[in-house]
Amino acid sequence: MNYDIKDISLAEQGRFRMQWAAREMPVLSQIEARFAKERPLEGLRVSACLHVTAETGNLMRVLQAGGADVVLTASNPLSTQDDVAAALVAYHEMPVFAIKGEDNATYYRHIHAALDHKPHVTMDDGCDLLATLHSERAELLDHVIGGTEETTTGVIRLKAMAREGALRYPVIAVNDALTKHLFDNRYGTGQSTIDGIVRATNILLAGKTFVVAGYGWCSRGIAMRAKGMGANVVVTEVDPLKALEAVMDGFRVMPMVEAAKIGDIFCSATGDINVLDAPHFEVMKDGAILANSGHFNVEINIPALERMSTERRRVRHQLDEYVLRDGRRLYLAGEGRLVNLAAAEGHPAAVMDMSFANQALSLRYLREHAHELPRNVFPVPEHLDQEVARMKLKAMGVEIDVLTPEQQAYLSSWTEGT
Repeated sequence: MNYDIKDISLAEQGRFRMQWAAREMPVLSQIEARFAKERPLEGLRVSACLHVTAETGNLMRVLQAGGADVVLTASNPLSTQDDVAAALVAYHEMPVFAIKGEDNATYYRHIHAALDHKPHVTMDDGCDLLATLHSERAELLDHVIGGTEETTTGVIRLKAMAREGALRYPVIAVNDALTKHLFDNRYGTGQSTIDGIVRATNILLAGKTFVVAGYGWCSRGIAMRAKGMGANVVVTEVDPLKALEAVMDGFRVMPMVEAAKIGDIFCSATGDINVLDAPHFEVMKDGAILANSGHFNVEINIPALERMSTERRRVRHQLDEYVLRDGRRLYLAGEGRLVNLAAAEGHPAAVMDMSFANQALSLRYLREHAHELPRNVFPVPEHLDQEVARMKLKAMGVEIDVLTPEQQAYLSSWTEGT
């Protein structure tokens, strides 16, 4: 078996980590039991480019239980949990190509290794695997029946490909499932981002001015959790509807160039480039902390920050100090990459339970229906989204009402009025 990981001796530690996460993933456990019995993915070659975490490890086990032949590579150079990578290789005989801290050349070498698997299905966090397949390994496209994408950034890239007619197979946007973005993006990103910032800095959030760039689902979660920790939260936005929502939710809203003057901590989660840029660095306070929770390390203009600095040094694990020409110091957490995975452990398993349940069921759906789908980006089918929600409620011991036949008839009718 070919693989490239940091240290196989970490396998037992990784196995324990995966087992701990599995306790919080009851929906995925139910799907695993079903897949082991039905084997709906028998013989399906899957190349997955995902954050290599304990939760991802459990998803990979479920796909194997369903009969899939899986290869896993990292979707971010800093998000890999090396012990989990080792556990998948040692205990599940799964080829894994992922090392925390790998350089850019290694990262893409690993993506090519995953593509050497000649996948029938691709799974992405950020669209790097699919983009590399389309741009550099197009000879493999005839094997592929479909794919999944789990990030906002990746969905943006995929929709751009679809508009240009460049997308060569159907992709399910797992990110857009209600049981994903309403919970994973909001509660998962909110908690894990704050966790990453606190681990990187050990700073007290209460009383600080915390600037959140964007007010999509991820940023809503970050703003909510920062407020809960006692921070004074400022939101910046370009969308008037989202900005209005932030105001109505009780947050101050202003342009970033104004927020830059008063912020103590900045966190971006927009999916766009240079959200924190040179004009903002020029007016920031001495000691301001910069973090990013978007998928790629482009939301903070790090090259501009480096040009404006006379010195850079690592002052804490995953915290770099940049000394500007006028003597002010700015601090960058997690090298500007996903701070919740670079400096912490990513989302809690309980929310990844729903997201990865969507992934597993989407692969089964693609196996059965990909031949009917055009080359485009699709949401998770509503009945699968509903199924995941029902399974999660059942696991939580929560019961809900069911419409009576009379109520169903009323909702289906237009004849009854006042």
